Amino acid sequence: MSETLAIAPSAAKAEINPWIVAAVVVIPTFMEVLDTTIANVALHYIAGGLSAAVTDSEWVITSYLAANATILPISGWLSARLGRRNYFIGSIAVFTLASGLCGTASSLEELILFRVLQGLAGGGLQPSSQAILLDAFPPSKQGAAMTMFGMAALIAPVVGPTLGGYLTVNNNTDWRWIFFINIPIGLIGCVAALYTLRDPDYLVQQRAELRKEGLRLDGIGLGVLALSLSAWEILLSKGQEWDWFGDPFGRVQVLTFCFVGGLIFLIWHELRIAEPIVNFRPLAERNFAVSTIIVFCAYAVLYGASTTLPGLLQTLFGYDALAAGMVMSPSGIFAIMAIVIAGAVLQRGVDGRYLIALGLVLMAVGCYWMSIMNLGISPGQVVWPRVLLIVGLSTLFAPLNVAAYMYTPLRLRASAVGLFALLRNEGGSVGTSLAQTMEIRREHFHTSRMNEFLDPLNPALNEYFEQTQKYMLQFTSDPVAARDMSLQVLADLRLEQSASLAFFDDFYLFAVLAVCLLAMVPLMKRSVAEKGAHLGAE
Repeated sequence: MSETLAIAPSAAKAEINPWIVAAVVVIPTFMEVLDTTIANVALHYIAGGLSAAVTDSEWVITSYLAANATILPISGWLSARLGRRNYFIGSIAVFTLASGLCGTASSLEELILFRVLQGLAGGGLQPSSQAILLDAFPPSKQGAAMTMFGMAALIAPVVGPTLGGYLTVNNNTDWRWIFFINIPIGLIGCVAALYTLRDPDYLVQQRAELRKEGLRLDGIGLGVLALSLSAWEILLSKGQEWDWFGDPFGRVQVLTFCFVGGLIFLIWHELRIAEPIVNFRPLAERNFAVSTIIVFCAYAVLYGASTTLPGLLQTLFGYDALAAGMVMSPSGIFAIMAIVIAGAVLQRGVDGRYLIALGLVLMAVGCYWMSIMNLGISPGQVVWPRVLLIVGLSTLFAPLNVAAYMYTPLRLRASAVGLFALLRNEGGSVGTSLAQTMEIRREHFHTSRMNEFLDPLNPALNEYFEQTQKYMLQFTSDPVAARDMSLQVLADLRLEQSASLAFFDDFYLFAVLAVCLLAMVPLMKRSVAEKGAHLGAE
């Protein structure tokens, strides 16, 4: 079993401090993961700056996620044939170039095109950086190296809204700087990677053998994969806007057919060939299958709550993008502490299933805590539920990776890593879409329920209306105008309360989802990390 938990570094490894290698590969990866959330708080500003509708600006997020999801499963294939070092440096270079182009875009169409290029380049950074780290460190230190990577992967989505808010709201910058900030980091990363990274001997030999075999690409699988994931991402992003299956133009129905039909064909096709572009065989192992379900749903909770909270703060509390980001940012500090503690506990031989269950409980409590908030709270009362949610995710992060790969055969490890990363990212997309859909539909529901009590026979309503009308009369001296203003105040109050209840319903839904995931934990096999096992997020 130990051979599946620790991967020995190359014997021909260059004499470079592995921690320098870690910094070189983790920082560009942090930059790429950061870009999945940094633009979320700036969509209104992007729409205004490019004279586009706010709903259309959501394509800035959708296009990036779709491109990222498409490239993730084939990053291993590209790395093997281009050379891991070449592929990693090339990804950084193209990502940096695309970031600069995004910042100079003069229209929304141009920005979306450049975001697709950015997503295609960035998708290969995560798997490549993990593989480089595993080869750079001896087995006894792979746990620490992967913990460092896990911190970057967890903190980046947390600080993204804060950094994006600061760059957007700051008087000396505008929304374009959320892309320009990648340029110096990318250039430094390229130069550093050129001088520090080398492919180990076994990869050089593998690449030479693959060259002799010629180009053997599963073109059918790649095409169907791109079609299915693109349809999936567009469906999640625009489904609510198009009224889901009530869409009179049939767009949702066509996208659903493309996704479901493409997925069924992809699974059938990939299981029949020897070298599939996406290998589904790791899912036959029970621990890996259960772990993918948990990570998919856990990231749905994370991204759903992370989308709902700034929406609540900016819509009903009047926070700007920076203030909303500042409320969410303290959780990043606790994320570091939690993942380090979880890694240390695992190294002491504690069964990872207990930590996974604890993390899910903390996530559920954090979401439930946010669901019972009200409109009279201070910023400090928002910080701690968010901290609890992030601590819960950080607690289950490392043990979930131990459980996922513990029983996975070494020959399927590369395929399992890509599949796990893909489902983790797609969970975030589902959570974001679910939060948006629930918020809009539950707001309509609560508005309808409130209307049932807004009638002349309600004594509390009559008293409130009379007091408001008297107050408005002091400013207008016109009974008709005072009455109209009082009705508008009442309508605004109804909308405010229905919107707040809808936001709180989102948090309650995610709390229930986290609790339901607890039923998956007993289905897993015993997951105790052996000494020298890497514990980070692959």
